[in-house]
Amino acid sequence: MNSVIEEITKKYEPVIGLEVHAQLKTNTKLFCSCKNEFGGEPNANTCPICLGLPGVLPVLNKTALDYAIKASLALNCTVNPKSKFDRKQYFYPDLPKGYQISQYDQPLASNGFVDLPDGSKVRINRLHMEEDAGKLVHAGAERLHGSAYSLVDLNRAGTPLTEIVTEPDIRTAEQARLYVQELRLILIYCGVCDGNLEEGSMRCDVNISLRPQGTEKFGTRAEIKNVNSFRSIQRAIEYEIERQAEILDEGGEVVQETRLWEENRGCTITMRTKEEANDYRYFPEPDLLPINISSEKIQNIQEELPLLPSKKREIYSQEYKLNEEESFIFVEDLERGSYFDECIKLSNNPKKVAAWVNGPVAAYLKEQRLSYFDTKLSPERLSEVLKLIDDGIVSDSSAKKDLIPDIFTSDLSPIELCDKKGLKQITDESAISGEVEAIVNQFPDQFSELKSGKDKMKSFFVGQAMKRFKGKASPALINKILDKLITK
Repeated sequence: MNSVIEEITKKYEPVIGLEVHAQLKTNTKLFCSCKNEFGGEPNANTCPICLGLPGVLPVLNKTALDYAIKASLALNCTVNPKSKFDRKQYFYPDLPKGYQISQYDQPLASNGFVDLPDGSKVRINRLHMEEDAGKLVHAGAERLHGSAYSLVDLNRAGTPLTEIVTEPDIRTAEQARLYVQELRLILIYCGVCDGNLEEGSMRCDVNISLRPQGTEKFGTRAEIKNVNSFRSIQRAIEYEIERQAEILDEGGEVVQETRLWEENRGCTITMRTKEEANDYRYFPEPDLLPINISSEKIQNIQEELPLLPSKKREIYSQEYKLNEEESFIFVEDLERGSYFDECIKLSNNPKKVAAWVNGPVAAYLKEQRLSYFDTKLSPERLSEVLKLIDDGIVSDSSAKKDLIPDIFTSDLSPIELCDKKGLKQITDESAISGEVEAIVNQFPDQFSELKSGKDKMKSFFVGQAMKRFKGKASPALINKILDKLITK
């Protein structure tokens, strides 16, 4: 929290609620068989249904409904056994029917919550389904104002969305960003949304007001529309806190309105006076039957839920004893986390596996621009490498430097590569013992220091021995021999 916001929040308490639109990762749209995909030629993925032509009837996408139920359960919501669709009336060039099919008074799910990594909790008021509108492409400008003309692309019209609405539980910009990050992870883990903010798969509307510290009555709120990055969410909220505080400090009144976030200018601007629900003239969608969901269906989908981010963090920290940074990496990077999970099934040393997966393995993959499952270093082969190190057959440094790079591309097993490259350590104790004794005799003063308790001298003797054996002697065995000589 910056110093300006910190000073403001001594006087005013921000009250923040978020509405997140998450696009469901179905093959087709919500009410027709058109492709649900990003990009493509304008208006290529359209049909009479999503173009809103007269006489057509929508048909609910079953997979979209299942995905929405799955998201609801992952967010700890109660899935309502009965819900319905409604028509939300408004007029805009990218809305071909003149109304949007959404849900109003009987949403799919309600009363959920999300536990955040910082220990706080954000309650979910409701989750409902709706179709997306199309998109206006403004010539010569980002917005309608200043453009020479605007064109309509309806490829996105009819795309299945869930709108996830929080209670006004959020108090800081950082908490809002953290909530959206956690929500995105949950939806990605469930496989219902790709979470691609750049392509608009998730868009966030921010509702924010200020009230004097210690009071209960909410202030007048402003809504910031379509904020589409974590950084922008935090910046937009911080700007709006400063804007509203300045108005209140000067004795003015905050106007209820809808505003837009201008990323380049770092400010919000007025879009329109805020509509109320009755302005949309909601009424039940006559062309779609009410949705009835059985308890058996809810239970079946509940059983399909994967391990969610909060549970994985708990396992990584408590069971595997990973530090916060390691846990964060494996939870955030799903591919790396999946690779780590597979490796752990073959090893009883999670800390060592984590160090290798985040260290030499990650470095090589980044350099070669490869994914964890695109090479021949499978979890099974990495576990073989770690066993060779544990058994003293190859040194840790030699494995990282000379063995791992070849395993990514070679069909040979780790032990075969060790033989081929001459990387095997000398593990014959009698062969090493004679050389270690010779080194001790060569450096009597240093050995006397070692015997007197200066353990740091041990690394000196290990280094000397490794030089004699050209790095192929087992350090563990050298240490063992030194310990025997010390106690003689």
